[in-house]
Amino acid sequence: MNKQKVAIVSNSLGKGGAERFAALLTFMLENSGFEVHSIIVNNAVDYLYTGTLFNLEKESSNSFSFYRKIKKGILLRRYLVENNIDIIIDSRSRNVLLRELITRFIYRNSKIYYIVHSYNFKNYFPASKFWARMIYKNVEALICVSKAIEEKVNFLFELKNTETIYNPYFIDNEELAKVSETQKVILYFGRFDEKVKNFTLLLEAFSQSEVFLKGYQLHLMGNGNDLNFIQQKIKALNLNNYVEIFPFKQNPFDEVRKAKFTILTSNYEGFPMSIVESLALGTPVVSVDCNSGPREIIQNEFNGLLVQNHNIQALAEAINRFADDDKLYDFCKKNTAESVKHLSLKNISEQWKNLLTNQK
Repeated sequence: MNKQKVAIVSNSLGKGGAERFAALLTFMLENSGFEVHSIIVNNAVDYLYTGTLFNLEKESSNSFSFYRKIKKGILLRRYLVENNIDIIIDSRSRNVLLRELITRFIYRNSKIYYIVHSYNFKNYFPASKFWARMIYKNVEALICVSKAIEEKVNFLFELKNTETIYNPYFIDNEELAKVSETQKVILYFGRFDEKVKNFTLLLEAFSQSEVFLKGYQLHLMGNGNDLNFIQQKIKALNLNNYVEIFPFKQNPFDEVRKAKFTILTSNYEGFPMSIVESLALGTPVVSVDCNSGPREIIQNEFNGLLVQNHNIQALAEAINRFADDDKLYDFCKKNTAESVKHLSLKNISEQWKNLLTNQK
């Protein structure tokens, strides 16, 4: 039997949650028996992937910038036709109406699935509700990475073709079985993006907690455009001796296992993989209750602590609770891995296979 051919269209396969998911999805779909093609708009590949890669940036690199955009569209259409692509999964950010109308035309004759990765809809929907409905109402499914996102989509656009499928973690059993001695380290890992991740809240709460007087360090691991802003904030709060910055690491599993707990202070999310990976590796999480994701992963005082967002004092108190209350901390640590078993690659792969083959 011929395999169904799936194209995953993404911004790139480099340094970002949606991009990391696109790379993961190649493995999920290949293991489910599909022929997988990755089509990337921009030339960045950091994550492992499987299947065939078509790099629109590279293929159109000899064109002038305006014509390059047109050429990317022509190349995309040609690739879909020449490779007889049956299914398109669009994982890009989609915030320019005209471009999306053209893209829908380019995608014609294939089954189309779109993914919404963030609660910040500006990256995925046009300002006009009418045009949002026009783009999305007749596609096979609009896949949301959290229930909160799906509820917001249904409330705003009244679409009938939405579906929630969570992002999985992809950590092999050997890695999951490793045990590390816990250190007095609070770990953030992810993008250095102040607008989304709110390092101001993180650093001010860490400062107010004074947990460093008990020997704790805050480690920030990642990369992004706001590294300088973060360094200045650390300096302004006199935290230079207590906060260390480390470069991006594709699989920061050793650091996560050694951390006392990981921390998330975002203004908004989609379905934050740092929380899921942390829990899978046996490390509890302190997170703000932002939209969306954390409250669908963290059960307060069961596998982590969930605190009101934008509340420096509440976050500082949560940091101290995990530093001081061994009974609470050990209870949460004991429940971590089991609490995210349903998010294993195997389970989420099955949901994707069922969706794409119309099985319920």
